[in-house]
Order: sequence, then structure tokens, then C-alpha cells
Amino acid sequence: MFIYKVGIKIPASSLLSSLSSGIKDGKMDLLAALLCLSEGLYFSPGVNDQIEEMSTIGSFEGFQPVSLKQEGDDQPSETDQLSMEEGDPGKDSETRQISRQPSVTESTLYPNPYHKPFASRKYFVTRPGAIETAMEDLKGHIAKTSGETIQGFWLLTEIDHWNNEKERILLVTDKTLWICKYDFIMLSCVQLQRIPLSSVYRICLGKFVFPGISLDKRQGEGLRIYWGSLEQQSLFSRWNPWSTEVPYATFTEHPMKYTSEKFLEICKLSGFTSKIVPAIQNAHKNSHGSGRGKGLIVLTEPILIETYTGLMSFIGNRNKLGYSLARGSIGF
Repeated sequence: MFIYKVGIKIPASSLLSSLSSGIKDGKMDLLAALLCLSEGLYFSPGVNDQIEEMSTIGSFEGFQPVSLKQEGDDQPSETDQLSMEEGDPGKDSETRQISRQPSVTESTLYPNPYHKPFASRKYFVTRPGAIETAMEDLKGHIAKTSGETIQGFWLLTEIDHWNNEKERILLVTDKTLWICKYDFIMLSCVQLQRIPLSSVYRICLGKFVFPGISLDKRQGEGLRIYWGSLEQQSLFSRWNPWSTEVPYATFTEHPMKYTSEKFLEICKLSGFTSKIVPAIQNAHKNSHGSGRGKGLIVLTEPILIETYTGLMSFIGNRNKLGYSLARGSIGF
């Protein structure tokens, strides 16, 4: 018998004897013989029986499968646990439990999930004790100067006639609406405006609107309180951004409304409206002398902010210049 490879004639007896001796000596296994077949060697008829006989020479009984596991992986996995459950359905219920931790997440309303904590820390009004100190200072000052008792305290944002935002504290008594500019950095009252409730004749609630060619517009809703005649307002006070003779005041909610439940209560515009309207109505009933005599009118209509270029308000509002805010260090 002969073995052929690419036209080369090789004696089969010599090749088989060499393979057999190699296997007996432990230097070659059956895979070496099969390698010859993979290299393109083929035998002439009758040699297959000799190859089968050679396959019995090597013993593979000592080989065992090895699982690749790291040290410390003695605990069964979740898949192994499931397979154990299917194989032993009668075991205790504790064995059938899957090692899975229950969910511990909870949904809360406060603080706002979309509110970033570091952003609220920039406002000095949110610092611990700041708003409480302002309340005590203003209560003592008003009780000492006018003898009135405060019925409500709110933190809102005033929008002036040039669309500039200003942080303000509003206080309501039986006769007066107090608008306070408070410095939450130095914890002191900077400016206090007194408006008699009996002089307020109209309140408007609605969305902000601007002239069609205005470049700086804002979204949202607000409240405007009128206590003077717009016809008597001078042209100078209308176009002066620092004028204090404007016969109305416009307010909206403070940006820190959703910081906590406490700020939600004092920054809510609807809460201020529900308190100021009956207070003004009672002041009109109790007023004597030369009052307006027309009572209070509450309207729901758009609130016009008559600004056109709006460059000043654009810079101021984007940088929150009307708030007591941490600006960071400036240097070289």
C-alpha cells in the first residue's frame, strides 16, 4: 500500500510504523495522525482499518473538562439558581428566591427633580437663616414706625417698566402694601416703598405681552397693581429706567419657587393674589374722606410691557443683576 500527496508516492508501511511508534512513546497522539489527513494526505484502500486500530492505542480516559472559574466564585449565579429551582420543585421557598435587591426609589415633589442644587446656592436668599432674618427685621421696623401688624409675607420678582427683574419682599397689613428691596448679602433693608391699599383701584392678571417690534420679550404670567392714573404719568418718568414715580407695579414668581416647600409657599403668585384682593376690598370699605369711591376692579387681561430695544434688560436679566447673587471671584 502506498500514500499519495500531490503526485508523490510514499510507502504506507513506513509512515504507519513511524506514527505507531510515536504514539506508543507518548510523543504523538491521534491528532497528529489526523493532521496528516488535513494536510491533503490520503491513503489507498485498506489502510483505514489500521488507522482505527491506532486510535485505540492512545488513552483519553484521563482527560476531564475543566471549568474556568476565579477564586471566590463559589456562590451560584442567578441562572444556576433558576436551574436548581426547575430541577427540585419541592424545595423550600427560600431556596427558590433569586438574589435580586428590591427597588428603593421614591418619587418626591420637593425639591424639584429638575432643579440643580448648586444653582439655588448662588441665591443668598436660600442661605440658612437669610429669609427668617429678613422677616424679623421688617416686622420690627414696620411695627416700630407705623404700628401695623403684618398679615402676609411674600418673596416675588418685580418687573419694572423697562422689563428689568428685581428681587422684592412684599408685606401686607390692614392698610398698606409694603414693597421692600432687601440686601440678602448684608442682611439689611435698602429701600421700602409704602402703598396705601385704599389707593389701589385695579389689579390685572394675565400673560406678558410686548410691542411687535420689541427685541427682548419674556414668557410667563404676572400681576400688575395700579394705584395712580396713567394719564398723569410724565413722559420723563415713563422713559426713565430709574424712575420711582411709576403709578403701578408688576410682579411674577421668584425663580427659587421650587427650592423647598417653604419657598413654594412664599413665592407663589396665586397665594399673594388671594391675600391682597380681600385686603384691598376691606381697605376701601373702611376708608373715609376723599377716596376714589369706585372700589377695586380685578381684570384678567394681557399685561403690556412697553419696551422696544431692550438691551439694558437683556444684559441685566441674563446675568441676574436684580438678585442678591454670588458672582464669584474676579481677578487676574
